[in-house]
Amino acid sequence: MKALTWQGKRDVRVEEVPDPTIQEPNDAIIKVTSTAICGSDLHLYEVLGAYLTPGDVLGHETMGVVEEVGPEVTHIKPGDRVVIPFNISCGSCWMCERGFMAQCETTQVKDQGKGATLFGYTSLYGAVPGGQAEYLRVPQAQFGPIKVPDEMPDTRFLYLSDILPTAWQGVQYADAKPGDTIAVVGLGPVGQFATRIAKQLGAERVIGVDLVPERLALAAQHGIETLDLREVDDAADALIEMTGGRGPDGILEAVGMEAHGSPSAKAAQTAVGLLPDAVAKPLIDRMAIDRLDALTTCLKAVRRAGTVSVSGVYGGEVDPLPMMEMFDRGITMRMGQCHVKRWIDDIMPLVLDPADPLGTEDLATHLLPLAEAPHGYDIFQKKEDGCVKVVLQP
Repeated sequence: MKALTWQGKRDVRVEEVPDPTIQEPNDAIIKVTSTAICGSDLHLYEVLGAYLTPGDVLGHETMGVVEEVGPEVTHIKPGDRVVIPFNISCGSCWMCERGFMAQCETTQVKDQGKGATLFGYTSLYGAVPGGQAEYLRVPQAQFGPIKVPDEMPDTRFLYLSDILPTAWQGVQYADAKPGDTIAVVGLGPVGQFATRIAKQLGAERVIGVDLVPERLALAAQHGIETLDLREVDDAADALIEMTGGRGPDGILEAVGMEAHGSPSAKAAQTAVGLLPDAVAKPLIDRMAIDRLDALTTCLKAVRRAGTVSVSGVYGGEVDPLPMMEMFDRGITMRMGQCHVKRWIDDIMPLVLDPADPLGTEDLATHLLPLAEAPHGYDIFQKKEDGCVKVVLQP
């Protein structure tokens, strides 16, 4: 089969790789119909390459049609249309039973000190081949796959694999209540959905913060108030001023480790990326730093006793934070990988609504064949050609 493989920093290629097969009785094989490039994939494209091996298949936002199932998989069958959550979880361990599927004790990558195994996401998270391919082997398929109707286009359902529940969890973690003001810093795909979800759940004001014109325009199309970072000297001060001197009640940070405005940290990340993997890995594990401009903005802008919800991916170990200010202002922080299946029942009625209230069908700016995946990575990473979201169709 053809699959997108990582070959080196900013070097991804579509190659022939062996077809996946059933290896365990709770496996399934799906024929991929759509798979997206996630902002988290861009971290692999540049920053986290030390944990990849040339030939690794990328991708963790996937849906398709079931081809084959193992004998322990009974809730889906060949021919079913399914979405595959990005984290691989069993559904029955102590963590899963409590709704913490991203910390599944059955699939935790314990030798790396990490949570649940992820599709297509480095040796840190299990080195399981990803879904940017023609076919995908799905471990723990007795629980993971989400069956969806045959009607409606793939883009209506594809984002249930990751970014839609990630945005939903982020808004929940921001403690958004009816009548609140919620800010979303970063209007990439997760941030776009988060603004729409916050409105759907009753926030009185939703402010989206970014500096990419296409992202700001898309948010505005959905009735979101926007703050253009190119027009202000200090984003935190601007948010406080926009909210009568108090600050938003909750802020969702949807940017992560590669934020703009952190030149020294960017230089450090770039320097580590140039080192041999054997040298880079221990540095990343013990001394990694993030580009914290977006997170610092959130911590300084949120109102006293407010909540900062972190959906952006971070990988640092020695990052400095303004602890005195955080403590004095009584800030609550919540964060972490999304527990995808925990939120599906809440989200599905909105996804199935013919009116498409979350705008799932207008998010993808680029629908490309799998063969053009390297081009998709390039324009998504550089934010060129008006790119907000890339969906690949094998």
